[in-house]
Amino acid sequence: MAEFLIRALLAGVGVAVVAGPVGCFVVWRRMVFFGAAMAHTALLGVALGVVLGIGVTPAAMLVCAAAAAVVAILSADRRIPDDSILGVVAHGALALALVVIAASGGLRFEVLAFLFGDILAVTTADLIWIWVCGAAVLALLAVLWRPLLALTIHDELAAVEDVPVAAVRVIFLLAVAVVTAASLKVVGGLLIVSMLIIPAAAARRLSSTPEAMAVWAAFLGVIAVFAGLTASIVWDAPAGPAIVLAAVLLFVAGFAAPQRLSRPR
Repeated sequence: MAEFLIRALLAGVGVAVVAGPVGCFVVWRRMVFFGAAMAHTALLGVALGVVLGIGVTPAAMLVCAAAAAVVAILSADRRIPDDSILGVVAHGALALALVVIAASGGLRFEVLAFLFGDILAVTTADLIWIWVCGAAVLALLAVLWRPLLALTIHDELAAVEDVPVAAVRVIFLLAVAVVTAASLKVVGGLLIVSMLIIPAAAARRLSSTPEAMAVWAAFLGVIAVFAGLTASIVWDAPAGPAIVLAAVLLFVAGFAAPQRLSRPR
């Protein structure tokens, strides 16, 4: 029992630490719908990973990365609104996932585990994927922090400052895709966007700088993981939803704090 709880805790902390800073940019850039699109797309990766026997997490990452690249390419055509592109990609991937599930006949249990999350069933291999991918995304975010801030404030101003706007945008979309795929086992496809959005939104009132907001978001995410797992043990609540509800309570509690500056500058 101690071993699977430790693995669950390490998995949740790994997701929270990377989802917090990435989620700050998702909040600042109003990309919630993109996160939801990646969550839908990840389910196609789950289905293909089981059918092809290549592993669920790597398959979900490959599919999400491919979807993010498609979104980036199509977004360059300004004749098509971004939300329309995301809708087509997300629902097309979800529909294909349902077709694959129906054709295979034996995927329902596996897909349900990734749909609603199964953090208590995290394996050592899952932990390795979460922490390795999380470390890579955090390292990438550290390198691209200033260019991403410039891009978030104003695209044209960033271009004037010699920021490779298109490349930075694509890299960030891929980072969100990787975080989404790596987090599936923790809170599930239906709730993964919450780990990107809620801690970052809660941290907004507590932070005076973008860097502080990223740190606060990661910290609040970790607290939500601890609280959610504790609720799961004490009250036998589903662990993934309990983590999300804990994050929501932290968001509500944050309104008691005085408002501070929390936008990129």
